[in-house]
Amino acid sequence: MKPTPQQIKEKNRELLSSLQTESRETRISLVQNHLSICQLMLNEIFEEECIEKSGERYNHNKPGQGNYSRWGYNPGSVQIGDQRLKVEVPRIRDTDSGKFEKLESYEKAKKIETPSEQLIKGVLLGLSMRDYDSVIDHLGEGFGLSKSSVSRSFIDRTAEKLEEFENRDLSNHDFISVFIDGKYLAKEQIMIVLGVTMQGDKIPIGFLQTHSENSVPIKALFENLISRGFKYHQGLLFVIDGAKGIKKAIEDIFKNKAVIQRCTWHKRENVKKYLKEENQKWFESEYHSALDRAKYSDAKKDLIRLSKELEKINISAARSLNEALEEILTLHKLKMNDKIWRSFNTTNPIENLNSQLEKYLHKVKYWKNSKMRYRWIAAGLLEIEQKMNKIFNYKKLPLLRKAIISYISNPSDLLS
Repeated sequence: MKPTPQQIKEKNRELLSSLQTESRETRISLVQNHLSICQLMLNEIFEEECIEKSGERYNHNKPGQGNYSRWGYNPGSVQIGDQRLKVEVPRIRDTDSGKFEKLESYEKAKKIETPSEQLIKGVLLGLSMRDYDSVIDHLGEGFGLSKSSVSRSFIDRTAEKLEEFENRDLSNHDFISVFIDGKYLAKEQIMIVLGVTMQGDKIPIGFLQTHSENSVPIKALFENLISRGFKYHQGLLFVIDGAKGIKKAIEDIFKNKAVIQRCTWHKRENVKKYLKEENQKWFESEYHSALDRAKYSDAKKDLIRLSKELEKINISAARSLNEALEEILTLHKLKMNDKIWRSFNTTNPIENLNSQLEKYLHKVKYWKNSKMRYRWIAAGLLEIEQKMNKIFNYKKLPLLRKAIISYISNPSDLLS
């Protein structure tokens, strides 16, 4: 039976009382070697679970009708405080299926949150510094930190998060797509880059504070990503909202390796702004009807016809549609609109990321400086990253990779 929090608290008090009877030298030695003790204890816990499932080593009397067998060890690690401890994780094999079972105790140990990590989450979620004890309460006993020390700790830890975010190696990721968008966050324009891997994982990979969506700072952001190992030579699908500075930066840095899909939602809303209310529903219906066409040539023909109808009502609306006509049909050109349309025809993935980030940032009433903004944004992005779902239809991304490679090799081949 799982012990209650009260039972754990009482057990800890008993343990502490027993330690008080030891000599001062012994107690100091325990403190100095606490990480080694944690390491030994974790290895012992993992071994206990292994024995429960597969029995003692070299013993033929196996529990559970011999359903599990030992299969050596894997190296593992567990975070304790600010230290990552190396541990030995026994491998347990299901004799019927041949599959390896995860150790429940190891999975739980990996999820142990250190006080500093709990502190960051708590402050990001908007808790007052005076409420810190409910955030970093550990085994029912507070740490007795002052508000000022918590504040300093948060600054130090978020500074580490910023350094981690800005310097992490990107070379181990195989990216297939990039979403980039600028939003007014932390009372400044913040440009965020979200990458999508071939496994469908969404990873925030960069951001910058900029006065506008000018191409110069965005190019610098891209160059920084490349210096950290960002790979693009097989081609990338960029999904953007239509800002000219973003498009220019993409074309200048990635050249013919970039395939640009304009956000169909942004373009629809931009065109509607030119129209009277009685014409907006008609346009929206015709617009989506054209985009629903399977073939690029058919969709383009319908959009051209729609543009001519718009000219009779409002020439500016027609020009707005024509300006993006080719780029809102990029997925049609790739012949992927029937496979991954929902995932890549709008900037929704990064819009959702910005919305989650805003939940953290809007609680700050006073921004002292740019460094403070960067610390909070980096900490927020790393926190959100852990909760992000895979991109919808990610199993079809190999088809997208193949289509991009074909397109950048010879674009005209895919336009039939």
